[in-house]
Amino acid sequence: MMPLTMANSGETVTVKKITGKPEIRQHMAEMGFVVDEPVTVISRIGGNLIVRVKDSRVAIGKDMASKVMF
Repeated sequence: MMPLTMANSGETVTVKKITGKPEIRQHMAEMGFVVDEPVTVISRIGGNLIVRVKDSRVAIGKDMASKVMF
């Protein structure tokens, strides 16, 4: 498994695991980051990501993106 920060722009990956404290995992799930859900990296800006998840665009920081494993 690799963190979402390793995915390239335009790449679609499938979430395999969310790491971190329970409240972090809950917050990520509320944004749509759940196991077996496809996530597409739209752009990368300074390590931060804009991704498409469940038909929504979401901006996440490098620290949060590193907790999403594919």
